[in-house]
Amino acid sequence: MIVYLNGKFLPIEEANISVLDRGFIFADGVYEVIPAYGGQLFRLSEHLQRLENSLNGIKLSNPLPQQQLVEILEIIVAKNTGDNQSVYLQVTRGPAKRNHNFPEQIVSTVFVMSEELKSLPPSTGVKAITCNDTRWQNCDIKSIALLANILLRRQAVEVGAAEAILIRDDFVMEGAASNVFVVIDGIAITPPKSQFILPGITRDLIIEAMQTAKLPCQEANISIEQLESATEIWVTSSTREILPVIQLDEKIVGTGKPGAVWSQVYKIYQNYKQQLRPNV
Repeated sequence: MIVYLNGKFLPIEEANISVLDRGFIFADGVYEVIPAYGGQLFRLSEHLQRLENSLNGIKLSNPLPQQQLVEILEIIVAKNTGDNQSVYLQVTRGPAKRNHNFPEQIVSTVFVMSEELKSLPPSTGVKAITCNDTRWQNCDIKSIALLANILLRRQAVEVGAAEAILIRDDFVMEGAASNVFVVIDGIAITPPKSQFILPGITRDLIIEAMQTAKLPCQEANISIEQLESATEIWVTSSTREILPVIQLDEKIVGTGKPGAVWSQVYKIYQNYKQQLRPNV
């Protein structure tokens, strides 16, 4: 695997950072995960805008011009194998003397790697559980400080579930590493953006695609009661795409199979991906 680290392309085994890097010491940094299909980076401008928003959220200037960052991402995709890839981009505040207050003059650490992204067959459905949202108050920042998310996802894994759906003040926020949609009376609903929800790139694409296809979709608060009575539940992310949840907290969702609305949206999403490929 070839990675990028602070101006150099090199094998991952040769990539090293200072033990005083604030990303290592304090989780002081942000990241993006960008799929690439057929060598084409997926919704790149949207991912880079979200990166910029996250950097602004932690008071860190982007250390690279956008065009240079695009070139780095494209080179990483070209240098690594896989028709489909998952590109990981991380920016930290860089090395400094350990102090909670960050210094004014810093040299950021920029790291990019790419792994092969296996094509996913249509899902037959996954299990999910509900958990109290124990994360911090700025979930709209894509921070590398993910310990709360990790522990919440682990709760799901320990009971054989694929995701934890997070509840705050009796309303659905998102998954531990995903956005959430429900279908009620044939209408797909997802929680509106707020400081408690990461603005998902896949989430936004689904809303756009459904609006274009004239399929009912809206952004609205979802109560725990609505979640439990929904005929369909989906969790969405860049790498897992659109997963139908067929069991929630040991209770069957809908018919216990992927629903009709999910099937329509899944096809639209796959067609969108296919259009990215240069030979299409």
